[in-house]
Amino acid sequence: MLNVQIVLFDGFDLLDAIAPYEVFCAAGMTAGGGVHVEFVSADGPRHVISGVNGVKLEARGKLSPDQQGIILVPGASGELAGDGPDSIPVLLARASNTELTGMLVRALENPKIVVATVCGGSLVLAMGGMLEGRPAVTHHLGMDVLGETGAIPVNARVVDDGNLVMGGGVTSGLDVALYLVERELGPRITHEVEQLFEYERRGTVWRSTGISPGDGAKIGDPNASKDSSSFLEVRATANASTSSSASPSLFEGEWDATIETPVGGLIVKLHIATVHGVILRLTLKFEVMVDGDQMTGIAKAGVLPSSRLSGHRI
Repeated sequence: MLNVQIVLFDGFDLLDAIAPYEVFCAAGMTAGGGVHVEFVSADGPRHVISGVNGVKLEARGKLSPDQQGIILVPGASGELAGDGPDSIPVLLARASNTELTGMLVRALENPKIVVATVCGGSLVLAMGGMLEGRPAVTHHLGMDVLGETGAIPVNARVVDDGNLVMGGGVTSGLDVALYLVERELGPRITHEVEQLFEYERRGTVWRSTGISPGDGAKIGDPNASKDSSSFLEVRATANASTSSSASPSLFEGEWDATIETPVGGLIVKLHIATVHGVILRLTLKFEVMVDGDQMTGIAKAGVLPSSRLSGHRI
C-alpha cells in the first residue's frame, strides 16, 4: 500500500494540493487499489482555509511523520509580496512556525518516507532549515530565497534529491505526482494516468547523477550537496538614512544584533567592514542607521518580509 499524505495549512494553494490528489487517486484506481491518499494537517482533523477566496478543504487526519510513504507539502496562495497577513511570504513563514516543521524534520530522517513539495512548499522546508546544502526548486519568484537559506537552487521543473522531490511552478503538482507515481508504481500506471488526464509530464527531472555540465559538476557531487556544515556568506549593504554622505567607517566594527523575523528571533553577531561580510545561514540585505554605538534598521532576505534589526557595538 502506497500511503500519500497531502498537508494542508491555512493559506495553502488549492491547485498545489488538488492536482497531486487527483493524480494519486487516479493511479490507485488504475492499479486496482494499493494507493491511499488523504488530506492531513499538523493540527489534526479540521477544515483548512485555502488562500484562494477562502475555499476550505477538510483535513481528515493528523500528519503522521512516521508513516511509510509520501508526504506532500503545497505552497501558498495570496499577495505576491509585502508584509501583509495574506501575503505568500507571511503565509509560508506562518506555516513554518508551527508543529509542521518538526514533523517534516522527523519525516526526512525516516528512510521509508519521501517528502515532496509543490511550488512554494519547498520554502516551508527552507525556512525550517531543512534544505541547507541540498539542490532545490520552487516558484521562480522564490528562487533567490532558496539560495539565501543555504539550498542550492536548480532551475528545473522537478528536482529529485532522493528522499526529497520538489516541483517548481504552480502547475508542477501534476508533474511531481506523475513522477512519484512512476517512481513508486512504474511507467505503465503513469502512462495510463497521463492518457486519462490528457497530460504528459513536463521537463526533465533533475537528479544529482551522471556527467555534470561545466561548473555544474560541483552541484552534481552528492557529497558536496549533502554537506550540512556548509554556510552562505551574508553580504550586507548598509544604507545610512541620516546622511547620504555618511562615511563607511561609521558602520565598521563588531555588533551584537537581534533580528525579529516572522518565525522568531535570530541572534547574530555582525562584523561590518567597508565591504560588509558575515557568516550566516541567510543572505540578508541590511538597511540601518547608526547613532553612536546603537544600530537600528531592517534586514531582508529576498521576497520575505522585512525584519526589524537592533544592535549595539561590542
